[in-house]
Parts: sequence; structure tokens; C-alpha cells
Amino acid sequence: MLTVLGFAMIATFLVLIMLKKMSPIAALVLIPALFCVAVGQGAQLGDYVIEGVGKLAPTAAMLMFAIVYFGVMIDVGLFDPIVRGILRFCKADPVRVVVGTAVLAAIVSLDGDGSTTFMITVSAMYPLYKRLKMSLVVMTGVAATANGVMNTLPWGGPTARAATALKLDAADIFVPMIPALGVGLLFVFVLAYVLGRRERRRIGYLSLDEVLVPETDAVLVTAGGGTGEGGGKAAGSTGDAPGAGAGEGDGFQGLDPHRATLRPRLYWFNAALTVALLAAMILELLPIPVLFLLGAALALTVNFPKTAEQKERIAAHADNVLNVAGMVFAAAVFTGVLTGTGMVKHMADWLVGAIPAGLGPHMALVTGVLSLPLTYFMSNDGFYFGVLPVLAEAGAAHGVSSLEIARASLVGQALHMSSPLVPAVYVLVGMAKVEFGDHTRFTVKWAALTSLVVLAAGILFGIV
Repeated sequence: MLTVLGFAMIATFLVLIMLKKMSPIAALVLIPALFCVAVGQGAQLGDYVIEGVGKLAPTAAMLMFAIVYFGVMIDVGLFDPIVRGILRFCKADPVRVVVGTAVLAAIVSLDGDGSTTFMITVSAMYPLYKRLKMSLVVMTGVAATANGVMNTLPWGGPTARAATALKLDAADIFVPMIPALGVGLLFVFVLAYVLGRRERRRIGYLSLDEVLVPETDAVLVTAGGGTGEGGGKAAGSTGDAPGAGAGEGDGFQGLDPHRATLRPRLYWFNAALTVALLAAMILELLPIPVLFLLGAALALTVNFPKTAEQKERIAAHADNVLNVAGMVFAAAVFTGVLTGTGMVKHMADWLVGAIPAGLGPHMALVTGVLSLPLTYFMSNDGFYFGVLPVLAEAGAAHGVSSLEIARASLVGQALHMSSPLVPAVYVLVGMAKVEFGDHTRFTVKWAALTSLVVLAAGILFGIV
């Protein structure tokens, strides 16, 4: 019964948000509460929620202060050179814009943190997508999939979890997987090229000079190639783009050389602070929430020494902070009920038990295939610490090594990064102003295909 209800709860959630019948926050809270009552454990709902909130509180704190930190870095102009470089590469061509998104997301993903990747990628690319009237779900889908492939880095989380759960060396798991992951990343770039070609057919492309027409001009070039007159904004502008300061428009405010928040004299300080922060994160000198808390406080104090300026910067990013933190705590209700009621365990046991005995010698392949749905519907902790040891034990009975099982377990990460249980995805869709349901509908098929490509490459190279 718990198995059926677990799958039903997840399916209900996904259907309602994709049909836009409920907001993600409401669905993450109300649906698990309803199912908790349905399984006869309504009295324990409070305990499950508090436990879930307790587990996700550090993540929420990390996201809150990371948004403030990188928001300040965007305000002061740290990433302006990156944006200009991408613009020079993109040349207002949708193909180059989408490929540039994939490349930027992959490079920034080297820090091992999805939230950081999405904040920098969206801040750099969002204005260009808006000006060209390109599909924003293309941006979120490509960024999430590229980050998912890179999420398998030893310091990214999944590899370390697999190594810990099976008592293996992380390097022994990851290094042989590099060729297969390289194929997966190459596939993401090819996918970006194909999606970019589709966008180019849909909208055409402008010259770079046309795209860089200042937002303050009276006559602006719209994405369709025509002109629009009026209050200094291109058609479709909303005025709430990520990184926008007070009074800034929806276009290329990240490139505005005259915005009041720029701190050119402090550029190298901010760059050194960011590099130090990311290095400390990779070296695990302190917990990530603590690092971002300290980093945000220091960045605000140095760049905006006046209290009024600090309050203004915090207020400028409060919308993103509130949306993301609210989503994380709402997700805590979902994961708390899913775990507390035993639904996750029953679902995992059912899936493992459904594996035919004849597939025993091919448990690495089975693990790779199962990693797609399981890491999408479960947290990485639940999969790697709860399910993976069972799969490894089943494989060992048929002569399949734990290393092969561990490597195969990584292939689902491209899909995992778009899971509703991953807090970072809410940073992505929130900053991109994309509905989570729209992102899910668009991304799942491409991310699943990417995971299967990684699995196929692993088999071809004899890694899995």
C-alpha cells in the first residue's frame, strides 16, 4: 500500500504542477499532507515536517546567503567581463547563445555547487534570451543538464556518497568514468546546438550592434527585428530581471557601465574573495552555509559600507531569497512525509525486488537504468545510502563488482538536477522567471536521454 501511495503522491505532484493547477510551493506542502493523512499517519505529520525542515535548513541557509553574495557580485560588476565575452561569442545568434549557455554552465559547475552555477549562468544569459525573445526553458534545460553531468565531480556530492556507501575510493569510481562523462557533456553541447538551430529557425537573429542598443534609447530594436517606441524598454520587458538594481530595466543591465552599484576599484578584491570562497568550498574548510554567510557579510561591508546601501542591496535580492527559501522549506514537507511514512523505503524495495533473476549478471546496467527514476524521485542521500548498497549486494551475488555498480549509479545525475527534490533547481527557475512545470516538461526528456548516452558510453568503453 505504501508503495502505491508513494508513487501516487509523486505522480499527483508532477501532474498538478505541469498542468499549472497548483503552484510548486502549495503542491509541495498540501499533497504530502493529504497523503500522510491517507496512510493513517496524520498525527505524525508535524514530526515528519519538523524533521524534514531540520535536514534542509542548512541548504536553505546556504541558498539564501549564496543568492545575496552572488547578487552583490553581479551588482558590483564582477561578472561583467564574462557577460561581454559571451556576447562577443554569441553575436546575437541563437545557436551560439544556447551553446554558450551550455559551455558557461559546464565551466562554472567545476565549483561543485549547482546553486552557484545557476545564479551565474542565469545572470549572464537571461538578458540576452529576453532581448532575442528566445525560449527561457531552453536556457534552464540546457543549464540544468550540463550541470547534472558535471555534478558527478568527486566534490559535487554523488560520487562521494557512492564511495562512502560502498566503502570505495572516490577516485577509483570517478576517474574511469571520465570518458563516458566526456561523451555525455559532448552530447549536451550537440543538444544545445540542435536546440539553438530550432530557436534560430523560429526567431532568426540580429546583429550584435542591434542587440546592444541601449535600453535608455527612445527607439529600441525588438527581438523580431522591428522597432518599438516608448519608455525605454523593448517589448515584453518586465523590469524584474535577475541582478537588476533599483530602477533598472529588463535588458542588458548587467552590462550597463553607468549603474550606481558598480565598484570598479574593488574588482580585484571581489574576484579574490570569490576565488577564495570557492576554494574554501572545494577544500571543505568550513560548512558551505557558513562560508556563504561570511562571504555575504564581508562583500556587503566592503562594497557598501553605509548601512542604508546594505539594506538596499539586501532588499533588491529579497524576492529571490524569499522564493527560493520558501521552496526549500516546502520541499522539506514533501521529503519529510515521503521518508517518515516509509514510502521511500517501500518504493525502493519494490523496485529492487522487481528485478528478474536473469538480470543478475547485468546488475551494473540495471543500476544505471534505475538511477534515472530513483535519483529523480528520491534525494541523492536516499538513493546512495538506502538503495545502492542493496543493488551492490545483489550484483556481488552474480560476480558484478561494487566499482561497476558505483559507476553506473552516477549516470542519472543529468536527470536528477531537474528533480523537484533538488533545491538548486528552484534557484534556476526562480531567477529565470520560468514555471517549474514548464521546465520539467521541456527538460526531463533531454536530461533522461543525456543520462542514457552516458550509460551507453560507459558500457561501450567497458567502464560499467
